[in-house]
Amino acid sequence: MTTESARKRIWETGIVPVVRASSVDEARRAVEAIHIGGIPVIEITMTVPGATKIIQELRKHHGEKVLIGAGTVTNAKAAEECIDAGAQFLVSPGLSVAALEVAAKRGILAMPGALTPTEVMQAREAGAEVIKIFPCSSVGGPKHIKSLKAPFPDAQFIPTGGVNLSNAAEYFAAGAFALGVGADLVDLAALRDNNPEKIVAGARALVLAVELARASRS
Repeated sequence: MTTESARKRIWETGIVPVVRASSVDEARRAVEAIHIGGIPVIEITMTVPGATKIIQELRKHHGEKVLIGAGTVTNAKAAEECIDAGAQFLVSPGLSVAALEVAAKRGILAMPGALTPTEVMQAREAGAEVIKIFPCSSVGGPKHIKSLKAPFPDAQFIPTGGVNLSNAAEYFAAGAFALGVGADLVDLAALRDNNPEKIVAGARALVLAVELARASRS
């Protein structure tokens, strides 16, 4: 999986579900439900105990059917560990130049976090092509993305934090590259209640929302 093919898969899907599971089994069931719902991309955050083991197991189970990434990667050591476990892309809440350098050397797509124009400039200068805008909802949501696109019209932004089905279309209208969606999609309580269909339905609804939002822009 090259950096370009990973970037293309994320763009085509338009959604990066963020999973904070408590076990390998829970993560696997969450990924399965999301995949059935039509989203072949997933991010496992490093805040989850045993995250690298979960990534490793998911890669074995899903192969190339699902693009498996690691989130909350904050330094070079974590970047190395995630890539060694099989992560196909890395996501950070802020900018770690060291993590970007590791990813570049290993041929892995890395998406650092930024919030302000200065942070966007620093991320781009460090070589980032796709940038996570986080926490987006706390600073205006879609309006913030639209404001950032004015000075950076060619930037590829993934707003994360407070992104859900109700505002997905607004984010794409503002110029989002894709959306980072957490608990609003990945309902672990539903899994624990043996109701994965809730996640499947949520994924399908988001996929449709992305398709309609992009169609309205073309």
